[in-house]
Amino acid sequence: MSGKHIVSSFDRDLEAIQAKVMRMGGLAEVAMRDAVQALELGDLEMAETVRRNDAAIDALNEEIRASAAQLLALRAPTAIDLRVILSVMTISSSLERIGDYAKNIAKRVSAISGQQQINGSYGTLRRMTQFVISMLSDALDSYIQHNVELARDVSDRDREADQMYNTLFRSLLTHMMEDHRNIAAGMHLHFMAKNIERCGDHATAIAEQTIYMVTGEKPADDRPKADVTATTMEGNA
Repeated sequence: MSGKHIVSSFDRDLEAIQAKVMRMGGLAEVAMRDAVQALELGDLEMAETVRRNDAAIDALNEEIRASAAQLLALRAPTAIDLRVILSVMTISSSLERIGDYAKNIAKRVSAISGQQQINGSYGTLRRMTQFVISMLSDALDSYIQHNVELARDVSDRDREADQMYNTLFRSLLTHMMEDHRNIAAGMHLHFMAKNIERCGDHATAIAEQTIYMVTGEKPADDRPKADVTATTMEGNA
């Protein structure tokens, strides 16, 4: 009876942590969507809301990591239970970074507001964001469902997200070279695109954690990237 009680308590604690992860994922998806929508609409109030709401994502990350660390210390789990806890901490960190990237996009809305759009770039950013959000949603579903096949599908899609970024980058570069008046807006749009591309990387990292959790197969450190630009960025604004 005592053993069953311990296991049941562990499962409840783990489920509570996973519920927070899913809530955090939902907030991250909304932040990405709203940040780009604020750009399209020129809605500075919406952009500011995205920036403010990032604090809730950060707070959940701290709660998840603290709860996971406590669970590790008190339960000393082994095998798949240990992998689940380690994975949840990594996934939480990825979601926190996605929230940061959404905030960085929102911070640039005011800088670009009122400037002439470059060759339909806002629509391209929206489509790229929708694609990455679908990756993130499927990555989180694969985690909850322990669905390795879906997780591998998300990982495979990262190359397409990179290609979308590369195409937009080249288009922006062409327009900046052709008309110097496009340079300021083009740079802001490029940084926004890069942040979205990095969100795709983190969605892929979440999918890879699912694979690790279920199979014990560690994510490859040398996962090939289709991003051919020289620029690297960790969300600096």
